[in-house]
Formats: sequence, C-alpha cells, structure tokens
Amino acid sequence: MTRPPAALRDFYENPAVPVASGAARSRRQARLLAAALGPVRGGAPAATILDIGCGDGSAAAIAAELLAGHRLIGVDWSQDALRRARTRIPCAVRGELTGGGLPFAAGSADAVLFSEVIEHLVDPDAALDELRRVLRPGGHLMLSTPNLAAWYNRGLLLAGVQPVFSEVSMRRIHGRPGTQVVGHLRLYTARALRGFLRASGFEVVRIAGAPYHDVPRPLRPLDRAACRVPSLASILLAHARRAGE
Repeated sequence: MTRPPAALRDFYENPAVPVASGAARSRRQARLLAAALGPVRGGAPAATILDIGCGDGSAAAIAAELLAGHRLIGVDWSQDALRRARTRIPCAVRGELTGGGLPFAAGSADAVLFSEVIEHLVDPDAALDELRRVLRPGGHLMLSTPNLAAWYNRGLLLAGVQPVFSEVSMRRIHGRPGTQVVGHLRLYTARALRGFLRASGFEVVRIAGAPYHDVPRPLRPLDRAACRVPSLASILLAHARRAGE
C-alpha cells in the first residue's frame, strides 16, 4: 500500500505470497464494525466502507455478509491481488497509502477496514495520516495486526527463540517456528498499538483479540481462550474513531 522499495514490490507482487488471513479474524472484525454502524434503515444512506489492503478479497467477502446494505470497496496496491479480489467483491480499485494516494476525497469514508496491513509497511505513520484523511470525523477504523506479545511469543522469547510473526530475512525463516516468509516489517503489542493510534489522531474505542489460523490444532482451544485477554491474544483487533478537528 505504501509504495515499497523495488525488492519489496517484487515480493508483494509474487502470487505465492499469502494475501489473506484467517476467516475467524475476518468475522470478528466485521461483527465489531456491523455493531458500530448499525443496520441500514429505510431512507438512511448506506455507509461507505473501504477495505484497504484487501488482498485477494476473501476477507472483504466474509465482511460483506455481515455488512449487508453498506457499500464495500476493496483497495490494494498489488495488481495481482486486485485481479483475484474482483472475483469475490463487486468493486476493487488500486491505491497507495502515501501522499494522497488513495483515490477518495477527504472525509468521504464512513469506515475503514485495515486488516493485517500495518505490519508490512515501511512508513506506518504516513499510512495512518492517509486513513485519517479519507475518514469523516468520527469515522470508524477497524485495524488488525499480529500481536508481538501473544501468549506463545512470551514463552518463545524466554527460551531464546525468535517470536512468531517476526522475520529477519525476506528470503527464508531463521530462528522461529514456521516456514513461510510473509514480509512483516513492524510488530505491535496492545499497549504500543493503542499509543500509536492515539498519536495518529484516533480515539481508541476498544482493543479485542482474535485467534491465529496457523496455531497447531492441539493448541487452538488455548489460543481461543487467550482472546479473552487481548494483550495475550494472537491477533489484535483495534476499533478506533477519527478524532474531530
């Protein structure tokens, strides 16, 4: 979304790089937004929702089921991702997260879905500035990102193991569980994410937790239980609103 260096552009345009997250996270995030927006009632205009960093559109398709009547637009930088997204959602357009690169007027969006994007960005500050620009005052930001302080990462660090979600190379995994490189550049704890959002001009309504779809099956009940304490959860779900002028 923020225009990356050439090596990163090639990485994200590679069809083998995953551009979708777990369905459980997508549903939780959509439910939070649906509760915030409320249903479309007779005579009331539909909300405009931007799924920025929509990837292959699978998360947007799940969200659309819970946001019936609202207008959902997918946005991504990758042309390959957009081709796939257009098979799942009615509208997907190209945009970037720097210097007014989103093709929308200031204050034109009622809500933004920003799902597992921020951890990939070179300049997350500029990205939040651009999201704030396109949101109306009071508009909703639903952001999700992996939790650096997830319950298992705390144990891994104590054992001297590289935390899950973190990467030291764009070519292969070193020193942590897993085999797939996904290009994470930034990682947040719940405390850091809350502070970053506030400093970027957003009022934090809630931070919730969601499970991670790649947790080994025997550990999934524990991962779901950890969602009750968001600071321990695998995935952080932040609901924030654009602060007024």
